[in-house]
Parts: sequence; C-alpha cells; structure tokens
Amino acid sequence: MQIKSVSSTIVALPFDMGGPKPPFAGRPWDRLEILLVRVETDDGLVGWGECFGHAAIPATRAALDTTVAPLVIGRDADDIAALSRTILHAVHLLGRNGPHVYAYSGIEIALWDIRGKRAGKPLHALLGDKGGGRPELDAYASLLWYPDAQLVAKNAAAAAARGYRHIKLHQVTRDDVLAAKAAAPGARIMLDVNCAWPVETAHAMARALKDDDLLWLEEPVFPPEDVHGLAEIRRDGIAIAAGENTAGVFGFQTLIEAGAIDIAQPSVTKIGGIGEVLRVIALGRARGVQVTPHCPYFGPGFLASVHIIAALIDKPLVEVLWLDMEANPFDPWVTPVNGRVRVPQGPGLGCDPDASVVTRYRRGETVITQSGA
Repeated sequence: MQIKSVSSTIVALPFDMGGPKPPFAGRPWDRLEILLVRVETDDGLVGWGECFGHAAIPATRAALDTTVAPLVIGRDADDIAALSRTILHAVHLLGRNGPHVYAYSGIEIALWDIRGKRAGKPLHALLGDKGGGRPELDAYASLLWYPDAQLVAKNAAAAAARGYRHIKLHQVTRDDVLAAKAAAPGARIMLDVNCAWPVETAHAMARALKDDDLLWLEEPVFPPEDVHGLAEIRRDGIAIAAGENTAGVFGFQTLIEAGAIDIAQPSVTKIGGIGEVLRVIALGRARGVQVTPHCPYFGPGFLASVHIIAALIDKPLVEVLWLDMEANPFDPWVTPVNGRVRVPQGPGLGCDPDASVVTRYRRGETVITQSGA
C-alpha cells in the first residue's frame, strides 16, 4: 500500500471571538485558517490531516508542497513509524521544529486516519482505549487575547454559561485573572502568557499569582527553551505547563530532566504527528508528569487530539479555542456542547470534511502532488 498523492487546501472560516480581532503577523486576523492535507493510497483509501498553522501557513504549505509531499510519494503508507524516521531525518537540516515538521505532521495524521479506516476502527480503539471507550470528554475554553479586563470577564462568564468548568486566558496581568475568576466563580482558571516574560519578571508575576488558585501557568518564560529558567519559576509554587513549542520527545525529556514542568503539552500538528505525541505520553507516564495535549485547532489536528486524549490520558481535558465559526467542514465533532466534546466513533478520525463547506470557504487552489507530477 503506497502513497499515491498528497493534496493541500487552505480553508478560511469567518469567526467571532467576543471582542475585537487582534492583528496577527502584520495583517488583520479575520479568518480561522486550516491547512488541510489529503493523502490517498494506491488502493483508493483517503486520509485527512492538518498542519500547523495560523500565520505560519504560507511557510508550512510551501514546505509541504515543495519538499515534504514529494518525499512521501510512493512510500509505504502503513509503516508510519519508519516513514516518520525517514522523512524527519531527510529534513532535519531544515529545522527540527518549524514548517517542515509541521508539514509532515499533517501527512502523518492522515496516515493514521487511513490506518483506522483500513482496520474499520476509530483511532482511539487503535491506540488502546485506556478510557474504556469514553463517549465524551471535558473541554476547556481557551479564550483569545482581549485588550481589557471587562472583555475578559464578559467572555469568561459566557464560557461558564456554556458549561465550561475550566477556562484558559491568554492575558499577561493579574487584574485579568481576577476579572475572570470573579465572572466565572465556578471555573478553574489557567493562564497562558505565550512566553511573555524574562525570568526575573516571570518570578515576580508567579509570586503575585501564587494564591490565586491557578490550575496552571503556561509558558511564562522567553525563550521557551530556557528550561532552567522555567524550572526556577516552577519553584515559586504554581504548576507549570509547557511544550507546544518543543521539538520532539527529546525536547520534552530535557524539560522533565530540568524539573521545569508539571504538565507536558505536545501539539500533534507541530511535533511530527500522532506517533511523536504517543512517545511523549509514554515518557510522561514513566516520569510521573501529566500530559495534556495542546490542541487549539478545528480540523483533523483537533480530532486526532480528541482520540489520543480519549484513549490514553488519565485526566482528560480538551483545549477548545473560544470562538464561534460561521461554518466548519468537520462539524459537529469540533463543536462542544455544555463544555464537553464528543469522541467520534467512526473508523479513523471518524469524520471526513464536508466537501461543500471546503469548496465554499477554500482560499486559493488545491495543490496536488503525485508521482510523475
């Protein structure tokens, strides 16, 4: 069973986030973009994947279409572990973290989708179903950045009203944390500052936040590879989460050995796909570190994360970006109800995209890479 073709398509979905949309990478962020990957085998099976993402999509798509997709054409679609080693080795000079790894992540997810379809089983069943076939999982609302505490409070209250018992902020002040706590008193609050602070500032903020009952403080230190600086902040007494910017299982091993994290957050669309996330989960289990995958996506990357969490995570919690989309080709599986997400039960990822929605919201043309092309 060989890989016959790889196709890339960008879907751009209008959305509302409960406040003004911030500029991103020098332009208005007025669409949620998904870089979809379609992989077809020579016997006609089709799998879907998703590559990271956001402002990186032009670079990731270029890496996918020009470098990574041609490398996988004609390769064995079923031996995913061997293919991952071959491809990631082939592109390692181009970066162990970044567009080429993101591009392969999408292909790898699609291959797992094909594997599940061939077996007639949902992905979570292939992975072991530690959770005993959980039909639903708790989700947390991952709020976007807002320019003032009033909007933080408004959206935290709205998330709580929709049944979320966990809410993550992307803010950088204690006032915003206190506003969210007052607006959603029954919810646990997490704070993700996206590597905002040098170590000295992070110390001061962690100490100020210490008694505010945060479930975790996420990526408080820049640069994210400063594992020893991160370990210093962890000693201030707040649980530390990190990992979405970490390169592979050995990057997580470095974080754990430095005593830098309580929660490991591998991202399936960035790290190299499902297989690498499984290695991080195994490492976390061996070292006593909780794994909570990072998954603020709305396509196959989100679906893959749901299956992984359902099958293998002891304390399941799914990240859901707090926004309302005009449409999504993977509905209803990407839309939480009462703060919970359903686990697809169909083979593979359990949901192929709605072609009419893809056509309606496609940005540009689909690019197809195949043998002889």
